[in-house]
Amino acid sequence: MSKKNIAVVMGGYSDEYKVSLKSGQLIFDSLDREIYNVYKVVILKDEWYFLDENDQKKPINKADFSADLGNRESLKFDACFNIIHGTPGENGILQAYWDAVGQKYTGCDFYQSALTFNKKDTLAVLSKYGIPSAKSIYLRKGEDISDDKIVEELGLPLFVKPNQSGSSLGISKVKEKNELKTALEIAYKEDDEILIESALNGTEVSVGVLDYKGEVIVLGITEIIPDKEFFDYEAKYEGASQEITPARIDEETTKKVEEISIKAYKSLGMSGFSRSEFIIVDGIPYLLEMNTNPGFSPASILPQQAKIYGISIKDLCGSEVEKALNK
Repeated sequence: MSKKNIAVVMGGYSDEYKVSLKSGQLIFDSLDREIYNVYKVVILKDEWYFLDENDQKKPINKADFSADLGNRESLKFDACFNIIHGTPGENGILQAYWDAVGQKYTGCDFYQSALTFNKKDTLAVLSKYGIPSAKSIYLRKGEDISDDKIVEELGLPLFVKPNQSGSSLGISKVKEKNELKTALEIAYKEDDEILIESALNGTEVSVGVLDYKGEVIVLGITEIIPDKEFFDYEAKYEGASQEITPARIDEETTKKVEEISIKAYKSLGMSGFSRSEFIIVDGIPYLLEMNTNPGFSPASILPQQAKIYGISIKDLCGSEVEKALNK
């Protein structure tokens, strides 16, 4: 049996590309070389390239996503391991392109990616399945709403978030009404649509969910204790938070969080790695958002959870590749 060619595709067009390169490296190192030929492909705004064994860049031919090795030689991939955080790998753009050129890939399809990248739409779909979330107001650029009305509806403190942003950039916690204007400006820098949510006061948890060997499992529940006011970009990626796995919650709450996480995953038709953020208030988990391509660097939550669950990174990644090959 000949070995399958697997491309670990990393990078991306957002500030998260640095994290993606670390995640990609871990997956590249972890995939079983006895079964696969493993290659690195980097996708950045201004160039898409393949890295050969000497770390030399070779262009990717976008007509069929093959690597142009020179001398009329090209390399095709049996499957791509998509580990791009943010755009274009987490919002459906890359998946739609791969579908168009007939390239197999890991993770969820373009629709699920696009949907979950849009916080408002995700929460709207999940509310139909009875999954609770914070009270919120949705705004498009240019829409007018008075600060008084926002505070009246949501109370203080509240959060202002870009509707589509993978990485917690552009989020502000607003404690006083006069801080709203600045918070809106910051969020609109990241996106033309924003979400204003009432702040939930409770225990924040991050839940890894994936389909593994034919069933949807919860990999782990990690409690997040931000050193700052909330789990922002710095806390998420620069370690400015404490993470406790498993979370310090009782058995009944644990069960509730597991059930709701699996229900959300299945309701959205998800596949592959995912990480959902919840805040538990009085025993009820409220969903904040779902990431379909969460960080996978050694410091990230998912690999930490896998360790505790007893699934090796090699098996975790291998399982993803096999699913992609069987698509």
